[in-house]
Parts: sequence; C-alpha cells; structure tokens
Amino acid sequence: MDIRTIQEARDLIRKYVPTSRLLRAQSLKEVSGAEVYLKLENEGPTSSFKARGAIYSLWRRLQYGRIAGVVTASSGNHGIATAFAARQMGVPATIFLPVNPGPVKRARIVQQGAQVIEAGRFLEESREHATRYATQHRWYNLVDGQTEGLAIGAGTLGCEIVEQVPRVDAIYVPVGDSSLIRGLAFAVKQMKADVRVVGVQAERAPAYYRSWTERRAQSTEFSDTIAEGLATRHAQENNVTEMLDLVDQMQLVSDEEILRAIYRLLIDEHIVAEPAGAASTAALLQSDHLQAGEKVVLIVTGANIEGELLRRAVLSHRSDKV
Repeated sequence: MDIRTIQEARDLIRKYVPTSRLLRAQSLKEVSGAEVYLKLENEGPTSSFKARGAIYSLWRRLQYGRIAGVVTASSGNHGIATAFAARQMGVPATIFLPVNPGPVKRARIVQQGAQVIEAGRFLEESREHATRYATQHRWYNLVDGQTEGLAIGAGTLGCEIVEQVPRVDAIYVPVGDSSLIRGLAFAVKQMKADVRVVGVQAERAPAYYRSWTERRAQSTEFSDTIAEGLATRHAQENNVTEMLDLVDQMQLVSDEEILRAIYRLLIDEHIVAEPAGAASTAALLQSDHLQAGEKVVLIVTGANIEGELLRRAVLSHRSDKV
C-alpha cells in the first residue's frame, strides 16, 4: 500500500462513489468543546463506506482477465458493496450471510442482483462456506479484512478528509474487520503525520481492541453486539501489525452508548446511522482526550439500520438530557 496507489484508486472510485459530505456537528461541539465534523459515508450509493474498497478490489482483479463471478461472506454492508461493484462491472455475485441476517441489509443485496446464501452461525463460518464455494466454482473470493484492495479503497476516504479539513487533529474510526482504519490511517498520516487516529470497537466484540492493547492478534468467543459491522471475533495478525504502526488510540463503547449516539445523530443532526456508523459518535461522547477547539472528524460509516432498532434507540433515549 502506498499513497500514489490510493490516489490513483480515488480517480477510479469517484466514477462510482462521489466524494461524501462533511457536516459540522454543532450539537456535538456543545457537548465536547471540540470542532466536530461528521464524514457522511452513510449517504453513498450503498449507504456505507464499503463500496470504495469493493469497487477498487474488483476492478483491480479484472485487470488480470475476466472472472466467472465474485463471492464473499459478510454481515451485511460488505455484501451490499460487493453486489454493487459486481453489478457495475457486469459480474455475477453470490453473497454468504450468517443465518437469520438483518432483513434490511439482505434486501439491499438482493436489490443489487446478487444471489444470497445463508450459511453459518457466525461470520467466520460464513467465510468458510464462501471459500469452499470460490474453490468449487473458481470464482474470485473478495475477503473482507484481507483483500488488500479494500484498505486501498478505504484510504481514499482519508485523502478526502485531509482536503476537507486541512487542520484536522483527530479522526474517530469504527473498527470491524480493520480495512477502513488501516487504509484511512495510512493515507492520512502520509499527508498529515500528526493526526491522531482513534479506533472504536464495541465492548461485546473487542478482538482488535484487545489485539492493539496487547500488541498481538487476539480472538474472542463472542461478538453479540447490536453493531453488526463491528462484530469480528478473530483479529488477523497482519492487520494487527499494521494497526500498531498507524493507530494512536483504541476505545470501547457499549451497546447502550451506541443507541444513545444513534438517537443524538438522528434528533440533533438529522442523520440516520446504523450502530457501527454511530460508534464513532458514541466514543466522542465518552472521550476524555479532547481539548477545546480541536478539529475532530467522526466517520459515520453506514445507514443500513433495521427499523425496530432505530425505534428502540428513540424510545429508550428520547427523554435524555445529556
């Protein structure tokens, strides 16, 4: 991964994914004292940042010749993005989801014309099914968190942030499979080395938090957070090594704090965020590392939220005076 490749990827990606808006969040400034901006990846064509990496990865693979199809396993957003990229490039797609997936994300995959197969209790088991499928059918397996092009695509987001907020001091980044934070942090630090990059994980899915803290890859027996996009049970060794060089801080947030952040974004900023997308806001609301006047960017990674979960966030926090 190098900054020139990321910049070249940006030229390709913006043909499919426009530069996302940056919104000044006055309500969060009042709470934190910092100058807070929301980077709205939830407004993209798949309602998440994942389209960037999927477009670039599939395009790069096609430079080596046509393929029979593309397959992947996902908790939702990566599957939507892969289906979107495949449709744009005229390639069949099959997406493996854990059994009983969220209907909103499942429906969006189907809308993009991909085949959906539900297999496995957890994402890791779904990945095993996808790997076997790729081998049997000789399809390209676009592995979330492992295919290098995903981090390169995510790096284009970092380039945009530095251009939109040249004096940015800190960026809060939700961490699931780690492609986003690795690509974004690499690009940002190439352009502005003193930016503080803060990774955010759910308390009930802390594999990368533990890995960063203990300086080696860790696994957890559970990942039952409401934030599906953060529900990773096994940290990859190579990813952890990159994060140790690029990430300045890691922070955990509870499901309750995520629900409160969803509510705050909806009511105060009129932004719809799924749980993973609201994690960066949840972290800011709990942070004690901010200084008055700091310029802070929160990545709102996605908006694919189930209606019942949005209702739960509103009903449980509408009387909040925080």
